[in-house]
Amino acid sequence: MQDESIDLVLRLVKKSVQRWTVPFLVRLAGDGPDPFLILVACILSLRTCDQTVANASERLFCLASDPFSMAGISLQKIEKAIFPVGFYRTKAKQIQELSRKICKDFEGSVPSAIEALVQLPGVGRKTANLVRTMGHRKQGICVDIHVHRICNRLGYVGTKFPDETEMVLREKLPEKYWIGFNGMLVPFGQNQCTPVSPRCSSCPICTFCLRVGVQGTR
Repeated sequence: MQDESIDLVLRLVKKSVQRWTVPFLVRLAGDGPDPFLILVACILSLRTCDQTVANASERLFCLASDPFSMAGISLQKIEKAIFPVGFYRTKAKQIQELSRKICKDFEGSVPSAIEALVQLPGVGRKTANLVRTMGHRKQGICVDIHVHRICNRLGYVGTKFPDETEMVLREKLPEKYWIGFNGMLVPFGQNQCTPVSPRCSSCPICTFCLRVGVQGTR
């Protein structure tokens, strides 16, 4: 894909994803950005379907919705609230520990700097960028497996790992797209540009796509 085509490609993607259900994290951020709620929901979302994350988040946030209150409830209560998300025991411990660290080291305020966020338990660059962009409304590029796959299929980047993709995108993707980039490409990757047999025959950006690594399509 030619670099100069990115504006048209993303306009087409934005229009296309409007027909699908808005991801829970996008809805949560739209209700009024709260970095702590975004952070906890991001932790819960790993290897868990969107509706399960939404249900678990609602139950948990009824018990505690800020670092101080979350740090004060028992691990067992957190586990019970978030079950059946994947790895719920590990995630419950991470949520409790990061809440205590935020209270101790950051006076109860979730930091916005990537370097500080990745020091929290369970937080990698993907989660850190989501918290920065969705929770703090500051510039960042969240690269998950969908963003990594689509950018490489298009031929917009040629990278092996998501962290590498993020760094390349920081160099070439216009900043006006940074904050909303993940929110657009995730539903597009879940419904159109799927991991196996992507729906190329009905894809609105097929004429721009190099289909790098694609073996079979629908």
